[in-house]
Amino acid sequence: MFTIRKSAERGHADHGWLDTYHTFSFSTYQDREHIRFRALRVMNEDRVAPGQGFGTHPHEDMEIVTYVLSGALEHQDSMGNGEVLRPGEFQRMTAGTGITHSEFNPSKDEPVHLYQIWLYPERKGLTPSYEQKNFPTEGRSNRWQLVASRDAAEGSLLIHQDARIFLANLSAGQELEYKLLPVRHAWLQVLRGSLTVNGHQVAAGDGVAVSEETSLKLRSESGAEVMLFDLL
Repeated sequence: MFTIRKSAERGHADHGWLDTYHTFSFSTYQDREHIRFRALRVMNEDRVAPGQGFGTHPHEDMEIVTYVLSGALEHQDSMGNGEVLRPGEFQRMTAGTGITHSEFNPSKDEPVHLYQIWLYPERKGLTPSYEQKNFPTEGRSNRWQLVASRDAAEGSLLIHQDARIFLANLSAGQELEYKLLPVRHAWLQVLRGSLTVNGHQVAAGDGVAVSEETSLKLRSESGAEVMLFDLL
């Protein structure tokens, strides 16, 4: 079963410094039909203006992952971490018992384009922690690159949830398959470009909820970048 969440149907807000799209209910955008998918709670596509960002704010009991498509994002948190996240890098933060953090665009002239994603943790009260890692683009060229998992397999980041997160870049005319176990579900987020998923046409900003399927067959005629969540 496929349910396509079209880009234009997402919640949208333009605050001037922040142009943001919400796949699921978030902040002032509330939609009872789109609250979550399995453990996936937030899928926000953000564009932050130069010199702007999210001031220090709290989180708890959530796994937060961030992926930058273009530009740079400066991170600081109450655990003492201070890093700049750039394209090709993936960030994971376990909010657990409670953290505060800020995310800021340090550039004077270039906006930053990113996805921020929240997943429910496997249990509450985890010790807060943070990881950031660069994943070379050649590792996801027409194949699945594991970037986060429950057991930190294949050098991926550790997330405290029964989930595996993959990135893939499809070249024009290429195909890619992902096999799902019978008890698993998937969410595919199209980051760039366009493609077909089991014959369904999707494009940048679209999401696809997948249940009761044994495999996903992707094909792109012009090239695409996707993020895949394999979920219980």
